Amino acid sequence: MTIKKSTILISGMTCASCSQAIENTLKKTSGVTNVNVNLATEKAYVTYDTNKISEKELIVIINSIGYNASLETEKTIIKIGGMTCASCSQTIEKTLKNTAGVIEANVNLASEKATIEYNPRTIKYENLTKVIESTGYQALSSDESTGKYEKAIKEEQKKFAKAKMRMIIAWTITIPLMIWMIPEMVFGIAWPNMFVFNLGQILLAIPVLFWAGKETLISAAKQVAHRRANMDVLIALGTLTAFATGPVMFFSPILNYAGVSAMIMAFHLLGRYIEVKAMGRASQAIRKLLELEAKTAHILVDSIEKEISVEEIELGNILIVRPGEKIPTDGVIIEGQSSIDESMATGESMPVIKNVGNDVIGATINQRGLLKVKAMKIGQDTFLSQVIKLVEQAQGSKVPIQEFADKVVGYFVPTVLLIAISTLMVWLIAPNLVNGVSIWAQQFLPWVNPNLGVATLAISAFVSILVIACPCALGLATPTALMVGSGMGAENGVLIRNGAALQTLKDLDTIVFDKTGTITKGKPEVTDIISSKGFNDKEVLQLAASVEVGSEHPLGEAILRKASDLKLELSKITNFEAVTGLGVKAIIRSISDDVVIVGNRKLMNKENIDFENVENVILQLEKEAKTVMLVAKGPNIVGTVAVADTIKDDSIMAIRELESLGLSTIMLTGDNIRTAEAIAKKVGISRILAEVLPDQKVEEIQRLQKEGETVAMVGDGINDAPALTAADVGIAIGTGTDIAIESADVTLVRGKLSNVVTAIKLSRDTFGKIKQNLFWAFFYNVIAIPLAILGLAHPVLAEIAMAISSITVVTNANLLRRKNIRPNFLKEVN
Repeated sequence: MTIKKSTILISGMTCASCSQAIENTLKKTSGVTNVNVNLATEKAYVTYDTNKISEKELIVIINSIGYNASLETEKTIIKIGGMTCASCSQTIEKTLKNTAGVIEANVNLASEKATIEYNPRTIKYENLTKVIESTGYQALSSDESTGKYEKAIKEEQKKFAKAKMRMIIAWTITIPLMIWMIPEMVFGIAWPNMFVFNLGQILLAIPVLFWAGKETLISAAKQVAHRRANMDVLIALGTLTAFATGPVMFFSPILNYAGVSAMIMAFHLLGRYIEVKAMGRASQAIRKLLELEAKTAHILVDSIEKEISVEEIELGNILIVRPGEKIPTDGVIIEGQSSIDESMATGESMPVIKNVGNDVIGATINQRGLLKVKAMKIGQDTFLSQVIKLVEQAQGSKVPIQEFADKVVGYFVPTVLLIAISTLMVWLIAPNLVNGVSIWAQQFLPWVNPNLGVATLAISAFVSILVIACPCALGLATPTALMVGSGMGAENGVLIRNGAALQTLKDLDTIVFDKTGTITKGKPEVTDIISSKGFNDKEVLQLAASVEVGSEHPLGEAILRKASDLKLELSKITNFEAVTGLGVKAIIRSISDDVVIVGNRKLMNKENIDFENVENVILQLEKEAKTVMLVAKGPNIVGTVAVADTIKDDSIMAIRELESLGLSTIMLTGDNIRTAEAIAKKVGISRILAEVLPDQKVEEIQRLQKEGETVAMVGDGINDAPALTAADVGIAIGTGTDIAIESADVTLVRGKLSNVVTAIKLSRDTFGKIKQNLFWAFFYNVIAIPLAILGLAHPVLAEIAMAISSITVVTNANLLRRKNIRPNFLKEVN
């Protein structure tokens, strides 16, 4: 018996009966020895015999009874050194996925990082690095602190410098070699004689292959040692085969391709250099964000100003921020007033006026006044760190369409080796089967010469196949576009959590908007107070405000603000009760023992309170897009309070543009149908789902999905969390510096609806680039390999074509930056 303890996360439990049901089910399961399901923490602590049942089976059992279970896992991002092509990333990814304790692993060739989700109870971080190193690569660093990024940037710069140096060395030797080879290739003149010419090719090729190309050959050797093959194996095999013809030609009638081997390696290193440079541009989003961070801060210690590094800031420190300086970390203003440039966070160029009590974001710029700021978040909890984390999380995920490309890459190199060897054998054994095409093609392809010896033609075709095949283009097609797209999103205040969301966004049919705080500003104001006979307006407001003291609803806060403005004295209450989606009630002892109720029609009906005498007033206010709350004392209505929420500045134009993009828009609200219709008419919403209680929002989303619609839900990420999770894509309105909204696939930093348009456009443009890249990668290989088989691709031209294919894919991804993803109405304004 092998006993193991596991902690399983469970969502969907609503009461003790739920936790009990799960507990009873697990206790009856063979192999389970002890179970404790904690409703408060939403976790199950299970002890079981691994010989009889596994963690995965436990999760399946919990899911089968209607709950959502998952393992308590951790995520880490590890920088990997030594990867050169898609086969490398595939090898590491497969090895990690087959490791006990690893839930999910994604190795991104473009960013050279492995994003690993693992069970820390099964495997430790140190063991993950050992697993990576066992495959022949280096686990360089874990992305767990801010300093890691600066180190990563230095590593990237070092890698770029190395690639440049290798390329320069290779071409410094290859260019003279090519000049020397031209007279012999064009005029048949070998200077000064054939022996020296052939020997010179061999000697000059040696430093290009074994010095400049050393890392390629070493990487290939490691792969072979681990019984695997990648891009470097193909290049090494091709160049070494071509180089071997040099010495061999002294003993047999074969063409000397030693000089060609140097040219192949030089073009390969040039391609790698351009690729590294282009990938650097693709991953510059995080670098840009890092450069925004303040390096030092001025803090007050016993009324004395002191300069420290940002890393030394502690929670509660009082920071002094002068005009023109960056705010060192997230905090709240305790003294001063200024305008803050928040463009780094929101993409908005207009500065924002900030006063005492307002939140400020670290790395934004104080433009005018002297500020004293209390540090509220530091280190990994800051806005900037959260943005970087979300961008990395998106870059570390996969777009579903990539799965097919990954499968192809897994078989690609072995297949190419098989094709190359088969082609070599066919050319040697039955050259007449394939030579006919090259005889025909020599008329218009000057590099095709079917009169060369059979062995030379066979080796030429063999080498051409090896160097023309390109798994890199397939491996880079999706991640590079995803890197650029997620970075562009961050720069424009749109944070995308994963690649799947990016793909789903482009396929949306319907966008559902919560009303309060999404379409409207979420800060309603009292517009009308209408008192019944025997009461005056102040009495009605005083009663309503006294009861609303216990409420956290925006409508209740609006009533409290109005009472405060009028300096009304509120009464003490007892027996407060909030009735979800309907209103509130409490007893005001200083008046009588009667219950005071503030709420909508449904609550009054529930409490058997007659409001027919104010129905006409209610209807008129609702037609004006106002939300009406009835105030009752005991069995009688004492008055009505109308509240209106201001529509956000960009809501009308954003919804209009979403409709023009072919999307259906729906407003989901707990408000009555007339108020909802009035607001929907103002903003141009297509459909309305009114009088929906909070716990019914998920049902409405699921109903739309059952009708075949792909649905996005836009809400605040807190009250709307279940609906955001239920939707195909959850889009959360960011609140201040808190953007790590777990229930959302996409977070809008600014909270403006124009950013929804930006997210849709970004998705469509990014996915367009992904499709272009995948088409090019497949098309290139489908065309190029058959040409090489038929002897129509000279080895040097084959290598040039291969290098261009990878560069094309990465460059095309970078062209995404030229796309204007801002809404059209904002372009017109600017």
